[in-house]
Amino acid sequence: MKKDEILVIYGNEYTKMTKELLEEAGLAEMIGDREKRIGIKPNLVSPVPASEGATTHPEVAEGLLQYLQEHGFRDIVIMEGAWVGAETEEAFRVCGYKELAGRYGVRLIDAQKEKATAVDCAGMELHICRCALGIDYMINVPVMKGHCQTRITCALKNMKGLLPNAEKRRFHAMGLHKPIAHLAAGIRQDFILVDSICGDLSFEDGGNPTVMNRIFAAADPVLCDSYVCRLLQYRMEEVPYIGMAQRLGAGDGDVSKASVREINAPGHAAGLPDKERIMRLREMAEEVDSCSACYGYLIPALDRLEKEGLLRGFPEKICIGQGYRGKSGKLGVGNCTQGFRYSLKGCPPTEEEMYRFLKSMAETLPYQG
Repeated sequence: MKKDEILVIYGNEYTKMTKELLEEAGLAEMIGDREKRIGIKPNLVSPVPASEGATTHPEVAEGLLQYLQEHGFRDIVIMEGAWVGAETEEAFRVCGYKELAGRYGVRLIDAQKEKATAVDCAGMELHICRCALGIDYMINVPVMKGHCQTRITCALKNMKGLLPNAEKRRFHAMGLHKPIAHLAAGIRQDFILVDSICGDLSFEDGGNPTVMNRIFAAADPVLCDSYVCRLLQYRMEEVPYIGMAQRLGAGDGDVSKASVREINAPGHAAGLPDKERIMRLREMAEEVDSCSACYGYLIPALDRLEKEGLLRGFPEKICIGQGYRGKSGKLGVGNCTQGFRYSLKGCPPTEEEMYRFLKSMAETLPYQG
């Protein structure tokens, strides 16, 4: 498989599909030496089953493991760090990876517990978990899904799971897009296997899966994410970190020059994100440097309130993010807004906690001064 190629397969036998796709790509030949240490990086952002649209299907990882072991590769590790506020070990268990690792004899690495090393990533120093730096061949297995802050998340942003929690928070204080682009220069992605089976095209933490029954492969993370933009009808400019990563030399995002080959025909039309709905919900928040988990819980909580008709005439913007530390205001969520008159504690508070808190605010704030 060449850098300018994307291979796509459709169906509902996910393990079998994965192996067929890898054979077509010639992954074993791409890796070469059977003694190489192979790292597999899924997206296990939180302890949520893959059917919810947020995490990598264990069937895809299983197909990858079967393929690698059948081709003589034995030194394989699966590494991930859940987002701030979630436990990676719980995500490994709930998402089926603990059982999977036991069956295939591979090691699970919790990046939240790994020491980090300062790395010069094309002029930006980032702290990266050491497990990501000791790999000979990195296979990224992200989920194609939406994101409340960056519109999409796939190959490039998935590497953020290999950072310590403190660095994840710092990413948001730096504006998110620029450090994601520079991270592409710090962690090399050799092969990308994308779970596009039922990703949530609106929320990164799932809950609104869109069934697409598709898996695709790429060897260029920038091209991969540019292709995702095309699938979801976003312009590449709407996801700034893609163009930034391209300018840093991490890949080429020109899909028009790429060879996109479908191994078989799709069974149905793919879904698209409800962009207008997401924008309406985002307008309810005053967000300054919020972490993915905190903001990622707020938007689905607002979605639930909107469906109940509780956002019509909502009296206040909801402040969220690290930019509110030490400041005062009226209504906020998360520990960063603890100086506000009405504030929900938590780092982060869960979606359910946000939903209940904001529901109570919707019912009481209009009658208070």
